[in-house]
Amino acid sequence: MPMRKFTRRRAAFTLIEMMIVMAIIVILVSVAIPYYQKSIIRAKESVLHNNLFAMRTAIDEFTFDKQKAPQTLQDLVSGGYLHDVPRDPITQRNDSWKIIMEDSAQAVSSSEPGIFDVRSGASAVSLDGTRYSDW
Repeated sequence: MPMRKFTRRRAAFTLIEMMIVMAIIVILVSVAIPYYQKSIIRAKESVLHNNLFAMRTAIDEFTFDKQKAPQTLQDLVSGGYLHDVPRDPITQRNDSWKIIMEDSAQAVSSSEPGIFDVRSGASAVSLDGTRYSDW
């Protein structure tokens, strides 16, 4: 009776199969990273919009209640209109806000012109092409 040689084949991946899988993973990651980075920027822009809206609302309420505009953003905190001065998500600081003061001729209290508006102190450009400092 002739002897048959049985060769056992291992149940493993070959080098070429592993290289193909790695190439597919690299392609998927290289497509996903730009979308992830844009979503991070969009989230920061959304937080910036919300922070600006909250501060502008607090400035208006302070001005209406006290019959004079706040002199600093800290006045809004001490008056209870804000819990804390929000952090600018673009600059990652809460002291980089660009404050726009009232014109003394049009101020609610002409003797003490205060804060009229607040904008971001970031000089970067947003995804829509406008500067954050113009929002």
